[in-house]
Amino acid sequence: MLHFKLSRLREDIPSLLKLAGPILIGQLAVIAFGVLDTAMTARYSADDLAALAMASAIFISIYVGVTGVISALAPIAGQLFGAKRFSEIGEEVRQATWLALGLTLLGCVILLNADLLLEISQVTLDIEGKARLYLSILAIGLPASMAMRVLIALHNAVSRPTVITVVQLIGLGLKLPLNLLFIYGGLGIEGMGGPGCAVATVIISWFWLISTLGFVLFDRFYKPFQIFARFSWPDWHRIWTLLKLGAPIGFSYLIEVTSFTFMSLFIARLGTTALAGHQIVANLGTVIYMVPLSLSIATMTLVSQSIGANQQERAEEIGWSSVFFTTSLCIVIGVAVWIFRVTLLDLYDPPEAVKLFSIPLFLFIAFYQVFDALQITAAFILRAYRVAFWPMLIYAGSLWGVGLGGGYLMGFNVFGNTPEFLQGANGFWAGNSMSLGLAALLLLYLFRRTAARFEKTHPPVEV
Repeated sequence: MLHFKLSRLREDIPSLLKLAGPILIGQLAVIAFGVLDTAMTARYSADDLAALAMASAIFISIYVGVTGVISALAPIAGQLFGAKRFSEIGEEVRQATWLALGLTLLGCVILLNADLLLEISQVTLDIEGKARLYLSILAIGLPASMAMRVLIALHNAVSRPTVITVVQLIGLGLKLPLNLLFIYGGLGIEGMGGPGCAVATVIISWFWLISTLGFVLFDRFYKPFQIFARFSWPDWHRIWTLLKLGAPIGFSYLIEVTSFTFMSLFIARLGTTALAGHQIVANLGTVIYMVPLSLSIATMTLVSQSIGANQQERAEEIGWSSVFFTTSLCIVIGVAVWIFRVTLLDLYDPPEAVKLFSIPLFLFIAFYQVFDALQITAAFILRAYRVAFWPMLIYAGSLWGVGLGGGYLMGFNVFGNTPEFLQGANGFWAGNSMSLGLAALLLLYLFRRTAARFEKTHPPVEV
């Protein structure tokens, strides 16, 4: 039985929006980095934009994989917060930091040895060189980014996302002048083009970490968590618990993003215009994705806190309320994207050839909003229940198999019978849309089964 009641929406939606609002603003601030990078590099040169598309796709694939593992801290700490076991949160934070250190080393090794991934796109040596430099610079900022993800997970778990949002907005204010300085040059600094974006990002990443650490150290709110009360050596049992949940989450992120990464790398074979057009549309799609993502993070927080407080029925009610609200909102967004597609594209001011190539792709980012909302909401609810392995398998089969595999078959017309409209970049976007629909159906079914099992094995308590 679904414990979703329309009367609950009046209570659940304000709670979701209270948390999701700051998260969304912060996420948009971070995504604005990509928008600024794309728009400013597009004005520098088409080759630099192509290099940015390749390098950013590779970096995001690595970044979300390693940071996804750290995000396991959020549901674990959220359940502890709901159960009022505050002092245990500090120990979880310290162990997550050790885990982040190990993952940082892994990430840096991959970033500095990305030749095989760069060769897939078969671009010119000049573009490949710019992309390699971009990745090497970002490796310098990866330690700060990973430590920051620990702090972000903590703040989401304890319903205090506004702190992170404020720091992210300050960083956004710094991004534009730093981009101008390092992309185009000035103050005695020679312009670097696309790789200059990476220099700006690294400076801001370290600023974020130092600022947030200072806040956590001196604000009284964090004292019950005893984060800095003592030094902890690695506790392999706690780290293994984080890994058991975090590794499937990280791999799920990796699957989701690499489905787009390899789209970019394969579409690069169609030429610079195709790659640049795909980059613009993918960038806009990422901005829109922040809406269901923010609501899903807020949902995970509320559901995990309810589970920690042993309010199993309430946890399921919050989950279904979020599924209904998030999906309804994303349908509206999808319609608006299609109506204003030309206006949105003009914001990037691309060359005319790139603009003409990009317009048909808007049909797909408008269409798949409903599927994206359903799948991401269900996935984050399952993470609140500490269920991540089966969602990982669902993502692998749908996004890699149906999405990337089907997109490749259609995009390159492998069997010779693909309709013309679904060939080229359109085929990859169509495959991705179908894969999200399949993932949404399977994840929602898994959520329903998991919630029912939890209510049987965890008797509810009176609120």
